[in-house]
Amino acid sequence: MKAFTILIVDDVPDNIDVLRKVIAPLDCNVSVATSGERALTILEQLVPDLILLDVMMPGISGFELCRLIRKDARFKEIPIIFVTGRTDDISQGFAVGGNDYITKPISADEVIARVQHHQERHQLLQQLRTVNGELEERVRQRTSELVTANKQLREEINERRYMQDRLRYLADHDFVSRTYNRTALESHIADIISQDAETFAPVFYLSIDLSRFRVVNESCGLIAGDELLSEAAERISTIAGHQAFVSRLSGDSFAVVYPTSEREAAISLANLIHSEFENFTFNWDEREFDIGTTIAVVQIDDSITSFDQVLMLADDIMYSAKRDGGRCVRYANDLEADDARQNNRQNWALRLIDGIKYDHFRVFFQQISPLSTTACGIRLEALVRLYAPDQDKLLFPDSFLYAAERYQLIADIDRWMIRKVAEFMSHNPNITNKIDNVALNLSPSTLRDKYLVNYICDTLAQYQIDPRKICFEVTETEQIIHVSETSSVLQQIKELGCSIAIDDFGSGYSTFSYLREFPFDYIKIDGMFAREVEHSESSLAMVQSILDVAKKLKKPCVAEFVENEALATRFTNMGIEWGQGYFFHKPEELTVENMQKCLVGVQECMEPH
Repeated sequence: MKAFTILIVDDVPDNIDVLRKVIAPLDCNVSVATSGERALTILEQLVPDLILLDVMMPGISGFELCRLIRKDARFKEIPIIFVTGRTDDISQGFAVGGNDYITKPISADEVIARVQHHQERHQLLQQLRTVNGELEERVRQRTSELVTANKQLREEINERRYMQDRLRYLADHDFVSRTYNRTALESHIADIISQDAETFAPVFYLSIDLSRFRVVNESCGLIAGDELLSEAAERISTIAGHQAFVSRLSGDSFAVVYPTSEREAAISLANLIHSEFENFTFNWDEREFDIGTTIAVVQIDDSITSFDQVLMLADDIMYSAKRDGGRCVRYANDLEADDARQNNRQNWALRLIDGIKYDHFRVFFQQISPLSTTACGIRLEALVRLYAPDQDKLLFPDSFLYAAERYQLIADIDRWMIRKVAEFMSHNPNITNKIDNVALNLSPSTLRDKYLVNYICDTLAQYQIDPRKICFEVTETEQIIHVSETSSVLQQIKELGCSIAIDDFGSGYSTFSYLREFPFDYIKIDGMFAREVEHSESSLAMVQSILDVAKKLKKPCVAEFVENEALATRFTNMGIEWGQGYFFHKPEELTVENMQKCLVGVQECMEPH
């Protein structure tokens, strides 16, 4: 029997070394890939028995690599364990086809337990296939002896059937909960959706999230977490009954497909399950944990066309329920009566995924113009747009940013922008040499990415971009201000040589202490004040206050939304160093022709008359 083979995919060599040392006692063959592209090349040469896959990687991310692997029939059965430090990644990992996950920082016991489980499962499957093959051969050999060996043959056939049943069971059941697994759930729903219109019977889908599973898992260990899942599965299955299809969807999530067309019956079942867990206390090592549930109820009718659509509907409802506190039952109509708006959000998610995959995003730029003699140089801001092939037009960020945040795609878009801007600057050195600074936006979600600084460093090094030419703009939001790690991340970015700007300052979470506590180089005054400064004394006072504090801190300011000459003159007289808006420059797509035209215009304005 050949040795168990593991493929480790991670762009950080230290992470690979740690995993190799941890699994060394398991006597496995280990191959490594430091990128998604390299992993695909290796898969053409050997088929591993298990893949340990990092999530955040430059180029092809862990999620995208998992999608590509699952599309290839040769690799569809390879177990994939995601290695991630972000709990938000876990559900997305299961959604793209992952089988399991390991949390960072890595626990040696957890890694060994996860890998050993898949190693033992692999060995059992190999043994079963060997026995099955041997039995088939024995059946063929003894067909001629059927009369004399009839009893023995029947026993062997029964043994073969048992082995086949075990193989089928292992293929479509979850090892921990002993319920159906995600693959079986997808197949079951596909069968329901594919029914003829005349025979189609609507059913209801219940998505069930356990609360406090993570607390149990992290405080009591993996075995306790598995025991909780097992007990939860048993309770759900008992209440749902034999007619229901019960499945473990992901880490702490279960699904129930309930064969009824009656909304009241489905909600009644959801309420029964919810009540059961409200009264359920999980005991482990003399500790007690109150376990609750949040349940989303979705009807699978003839408007549903795919398993992904069902998951997206349920996820939308679950998100709304948890935003309101969780531990409740919520039905689709409770979330939103307007189905068109509901479908629109889901369509946006799919459109954004395609946009990242097929490069439908576009980079635009807008000049930031000097207003004072102390401000000099050519500064630009890079702006993102999304091309919609079905409409043949470009869409502005306010159309898709909510969906990008909602479906955790905003960090992927930010990374796409960083890479594309660096690529343009690298391919056009004559233009890049004339530009002093290009500003790129970073969302709160992106700043929470522990690999962000490494990605920026690696990308700038790959394209040989001087970090001093890059400025990262951070929008002043509550998520930024109240994340303790933000200042550390920004400081690390500054240490690379990049500059930092606080964007939309004054937009609602402002205290001037933030300007001292966070390592910002520029302050961009929120455009709301720029629009109102000529007509509102309070807006004028706010701008003046920000400017006064900025001057004491020796931080230059940028006025946004400067749309006419009067505003430009007003801000110049106030002493604001930079201005940005349609009066100076309307955003254009980042092309060589547009950049050359812009640079000529800037140089003409800078020449003395």
